[in-house]
Amino acid sequence: MSVAAAPGTRAPATAVREVLAASRPFSWVNTAFPFAAGYLMATGGRVDATLVVGTLFFLVPYNLLMYGVNDVFDYASDLANPRKGGIEGGLVDPSRARAVHRRILLACAVTVLPFVAYLLAVGSWAADATLALVLALVVAYSAPRLRFKERPVLDSATSAMHFVGPLLYALVLVGADLAAASTWPVLVAFVLWGMASHAFGAVQDVRADRQGGIASVATVLGARTTVVGATAAYVLAAAVLLVLPWPATLAAAVPLAYAASTARFLGVRDEDCERAHAGWRTFLWLNLVAGALVTMLLLAVGSDGGGPA
Repeated sequence: MSVAAAPGTRAPATAVREVLAASRPFSWVNTAFPFAAGYLMATGGRVDATLVVGTLFFLVPYNLLMYGVNDVFDYASDLANPRKGGIEGGLVDPSRARAVHRRILLACAVTVLPFVAYLLAVGSWAADATLALVLALVVAYSAPRLRFKERPVLDSATSAMHFVGPLLYALVLVGADLAAASTWPVLVAFVLWGMASHAFGAVQDVRADRQGGIASVATVLGARTTVVGATAAYVLAAAVLLVLPWPATLAAAVPLAYAASTARFLGVRDEDCERAHAGWRTFLWLNLVAGALVTMLLLAVGSDGGGPA
């Protein structure tokens, strides 16, 4: 009896695992942290239903939408990418791809819409417009015809907004002053960090992307120039953070850690671009430590009264 029931119980579990794999669980905190930290900083540590709903949204549904749409529309190129099939992206068997992709898109709609409905209901017109823009950029990055990911420089800028967006939305949602001395440097530095991170991540795929006819900031600039630019952007992000009030100034050390990591690959060439993959793996783990540190520093600024009103 139990043997006969086993296949039926495995199917739902497999379906859930495939959908979750598309959302990149390892990277969930990279979008939930910015929203929660920005909300708490700007409100002086207020915990309410909107904070909880928003944090949960940017923890799972938002990532499922961002990476799920990417997995569906990048499937053909992902099949030839050895990085896929682990923490850097799920990959299903071609014989089941159509069904799994339908399931992923359905899961995106089912999980995203209730959260967005609530957030639109509690937000101002400015907050709603910001959320709409953030979600539009998430879809535009991978969706057919738009494909911002294949528009050099715009690809890095859009990718940066995937992570800056939750923070920006949180600040607009609570009516924070974006021009405040404790706010604008964080946003500017975060954009620089995001663009640098995306550009460096594209370096490892330069040869594969060119062979597949896929354009990116790295295929246009070349591996070495892209690494130099990414490293410089990290350093510039650190410089911008130095204008923050104490103790948030300490956050300047975070982008410098990324710069030190990418600087190891300043000599990379197009011919051996795959060497940069080691740096990308370091980047994934560094995000966990950096995110926790930056969150604590932002909360410290807010608790000291230095956060936006």
